Amino acid sequence: MTLASTTVSFLGTSYRLSSAVELSSFAQFEAGQAGVICAGMDPWARYRMTAPELAAFFAQAEPGAPRFAIRVNGRLEGALVVRTNWLAGPYIQLLALAPNAQGQKIGSLVMDFVEGQARKTTARNLWVAASDFNAAALRFYERHGFVRIAEIDALLRNDRNEALLRKKLFASGFSIS
Repeated sequence: MTLASTTVSFLGTSYRLSSAVELSSFAQFEAGQAGVICAGMDPWARYRMTAPELAAFFAQAEPGAPRFAIRVNGRLEGALVVRTNWLAGPYIQLLALAPNAQGQKIGSLVMDFVEGQARKTTARNLWVAASDFNAAALRFYERHGFVRIAEIDALLRNDRNEALLRKKLFASGFSIS
């Protein structure tokens, strides 16, 4: 057995997911807009994260953790941040869609894209965490094949827990050829 890098490169600065949906690097002014979008919705609102704090996070350049604006028909509607090499696969650190963009299969397009990028490598897993009170996010990830594997108590606040979810990218079982 050899150890190979599972790094998902996400080398491009722009990806067209459909005729209407595009992922691309944040323009400087968009980080602030994304901060406002996220600060007004859970889990960030419940954790009292401010728009400027979130904007600084989106504007930050971090090797191995690309940040993408999610645009629908050219309009900023959300954000995606992926840690490309976590535990034998990428970790979706943040996926946010403005409330008016939810329920339109945009999140599914983004999930398909991230999984597709992971499957181009030797990644065995796709990871995400969601706050235990964020039932809609947990349902979304579970619909996309993620399974809760752990609860992390008091990660961000003493009175809240996070669910760690994993999607296996390899076939279960084995065959002898």
